[in-house]
Amino acid sequence: MEVQRERSCNHLLATLSDEDWQRVSAHLEWVDMPLGKVLYESGVTLSHVYFPTTAIISLLYVMEDGDSAEISVVGFEGVVGISLFMGGESTPSRAVVQSAGAALRLPSTYIKQEFSKAGPLMHSLLRYTQALITQMSQTAVCNRHHLLDQQLCRWLLLSLDRLQGKELIMTQELIANMLGVRREGVTEAALRLQRAKLIRYARGHITVLDRAGLEARTCECYAVVKKEYDRLLP
Repeated sequence: MEVQRERSCNHLLATLSDEDWQRVSAHLEWVDMPLGKVLYESGVTLSHVYFPTTAIISLLYVMEDGDSAEISVVGFEGVVGISLFMGGESTPSRAVVQSAGAALRLPSTYIKQEFSKAGPLMHSLLRYTQALITQMSQTAVCNRHHLLDQQLCRWLLLSLDRLQGKELIMTQELIANMLGVRREGVTEAALRLQRAKLIRYARGHITVLDRAGLEARTCECYAVVKKEYDRLLP
């Protein structure tokens, strides 16, 4: 029953026909996603793919000295673990739960079998992968060319699009790790957004007060990513 209830909470699973869903759901397992949980490490062969329902997952690139930066974020619109069905088995990134919640996971052996059938699920996964690549590419451009305030607005909007609600539970230190910047920089940027009455930040809780204001303040990168997701995953 739990798996049945969660179906509509993930966009990719919700697009399946009843027949495809009945076949796939027999292999799905509901899993809890506490904040900070690591789904996989760099270079490790993945055992499952994860379809977030209420959790948000960050894909991070970790340097040899331990510093990290977020390359993409995944929520109820997608899936974590694309290297399994793309043939790579592992990836140089790390997947960490950014916002606590839940997900449905599917064993690696089954997702490979399903992908090889070249059916509707495969086509949905490929379209999602293209959208995810766009997000990764635009994140790299944004981090190189745009102001921290704009990066923070983009990050908040992308996270909101993958969350049910208007509040994020996130420390400034964690945001700094995601963006690959100093914590002091995030503190200053968040205060500027708060003074502009765009967000309210208190004790790790970020509440968006004016989404339109955030969209006006961010750079072009957010719109590029959103347009591609809307086009590929209507």
